[in-house]
Amino acid sequence: MPLPDQSTAIGFTFNPLDRRSQQRDDEAFVERLRHDPSTRFVVFTADVPVFKAGAGRDILFSANEAAQFGEPIQAVFLGQGESERNGEGPALFALGFDKAATEAPALAAQFEPVDLRSIAMRGLVAPALLGALGQAKAMLDWHRRHRFCANCGEPSRSTSAGWRRSCDACGTQHFPRVDPVVIMLAIDGDRCLLGRQRQFAPGMYSALAGFVEPGETAEDAVCREVLEEAGVHCSGVTYFATQPWPFPSSLMIGCFARADDTEIVVDTTELEDARWFSRAEVKAMLAGTHADGLSVPKPFAIAHHLLRAFAENGAAVLRA
Repeated sequence: MPLPDQSTAIGFTFNPLDRRSQQRDDEAFVERLRHDPSTRFVVFTADVPVFKAGAGRDILFSANEAAQFGEPIQAVFLGQGESERNGEGPALFALGFDKAATEAPALAAQFEPVDLRSIAMRGLVAPALLGALGQAKAMLDWHRRHRFCANCGEPSRSTSAGWRRSCDACGTQHFPRVDPVVIMLAIDGDRCLLGRQRQFAPGMYSALAGFVEPGETAEDAVCREVLEEAGVHCSGVTYFATQPWPFPSSLMIGCFARADDTEIVVDTTELEDARWFSRAEVKAMLAGTHADGLSVPKPFAIAHHLLRAFAENGAAVLRA
């Protein structure tokens, strides 16, 4: 049974920018875009996006507006939109500043920092811009964490329009990394396995998840993580969808798996609780009508869509 396309529904997955990756080393091209009057900038302070204060709550800054914050610590060319006229629309850059840049008395009342998770949960920007903000946050965080060469320890510098760090001391080039994470529903007929971590909102349960280890396939990681966290053996792993997860820079690989046994042994270092939920319960949790007030993640998270697919299709998701 084919599942519905979730590509425009899962948070951070819709990003229509043309990244122009083949032109990142063309400094004249990048500088021309940087100074084009149509170019816009997203501003981050300490990894938090900044809105203009006021009813419009605009998050796109012109060059003059962004200049109020001073010289950015980092700048990354995100890409270029499309124009109906010639196919080349406005460019978008991400600028990173330290926290003090937006806390100056002259600026504090004009701008409002809002963390990216809240932006996604509250739907404060269009899906296409949310994807670009996720891209920006991941890149700016990477620069913040990789200021020194991992090979020789000397300071590195941003190159290739912000998509590479180069070490002048030893010549090593460093590129952004994405951490693969599997997130999965183990299914036993008309039931699925969910868990909750201590930091979750009260009553919220979600799909189990964990990082893929070196030398491991995504399918093996699914089975290992479910066994480690809940003591349940799995097989028959089925791919669902992926989601860029900029907290700080992961790729969530959504899967279903067939449970080969059902006795749960909770790893209390990872989970506060884990249990089987019927499709009826999952439907009630999605609708906000569960008798015990239990809930699931919001629609911007891939876990929500895994659960919705299971609620609508049951064990058929394993054969999709």
